[in-house]
Amino acid sequence: MENGAPESTDDARHALVEALVATGEQDRAAFVRVYRLTAAKLFGICLRICGDRTAAEDVLQDVYVSVWKRASGFEPGRASPITWLATIARNRAIDWRRANPVRDTTGVDDIASLPEPSPSACDQMLVEESDRRLHLCLDQLQDSQRQAIRAAFFGGLTYAELADRGAVPLGTVKSWIRRGLGRLRDCLDDDA
Repeated sequence: MENGAPESTDDARHALVEALVATGEQDRAAFVRVYRLTAAKLFGICLRICGDRTAAEDVLQDVYVSVWKRASGFEPGRASPITWLATIARNRAIDWRRANPVRDTTGVDDIASLPEPSPSACDQMLVEESDRRLHLCLDQLQDSQRQAIRAAFFGGLTYAELADRGAVPLGTVKSWIRRGLGRLRDCLDDDA
């Protein structure tokens, strides 16, 4: 290992798992490691959904408060650490959006790109490995499931917004996403 950075994707994932488990035991240094390894990715999720930098920063703070409180519930064998953290970020950001429905008309795709600090080798490996596996599994889903999941999780749309845009019942959207996520989980578990 060079400069304490993990040598491979497996090492990077293992380092994040260890840091999360130690955070669950109230280890502050481990919590700092979790933050350093994941802040850029989680901020990007918050910003994409909130559409406002200040709001995304506030939501990100809530995310890490939640991580500190809930880390003891993280089960390494059940989900990848970055997926667990990204789900918390997504849910917090959607909660913020629901509580703040007045938004400007800038679309998610029109938000200016943020200059990102150079990601560490660890961050880059985690992102590349997660992205590759996720996209391979997404490609195996039915079109309706794949499009709904991408719009909800990558585009930050709520289920109600998806139903309105697709002119389909809310229950149908929920069903597509629930079934699609189940198939994704199975596919990702098979690859692990």
